[in-house]
Amino acid sequence: MSRSARRITAALPAAADGYGHDHSKPAPRSAVVLGKIQYDSPGRDNGSNRSLNGEWVTVTNTGRGSVNLRGWTLSDESHRTYRFDLRLAGRSSVRVHTGVGRDNSHDVYQDLRRYVWDNSDTATLKDARGHKVDSKSWGRHHCGRP
Repeated sequence: MSRSARRITAALPAAADGYGHDHSKPAPRSAVVLGKIQYDSPGRDNGSNRSLNGEWVTVTNTGRGSVNLRGWTLSDESHRTYRFDLRLAGRSSVRVHTGVGRDNSHDVYQDLRRYVWDNSDTATLKDARGHKVDSKSWGRHHCGRP
């Protein structure tokens, strides 16, 4: 570095010197994301538990390490909310079904008796602090209309 460049650098404010001394960094991008969503269960929507479990949302951990999802939430536009209580292994997914079932490492159940995901809706995943981690929309929202 030349002498004149050193003098100019020394005169610049700390944030302008290229070293970014501002410690308020944006939150890191989460390794946990929403994956495939089956919002319209196959077959007739007859309200049976089988039909309810035919709609689901996949939550995927794209990172290597496991992530504790305890307190994280998955919700729709009507604020119907599922609260997680599990640890998601690295490079794995869990399917969140609407109906009743027995939770395991690959499938969890909201234990609801009504459909959650409409033909035009948004799934929102939030961390335990309530920060939005990811969201996916479909139907009229997916096309960019309100």
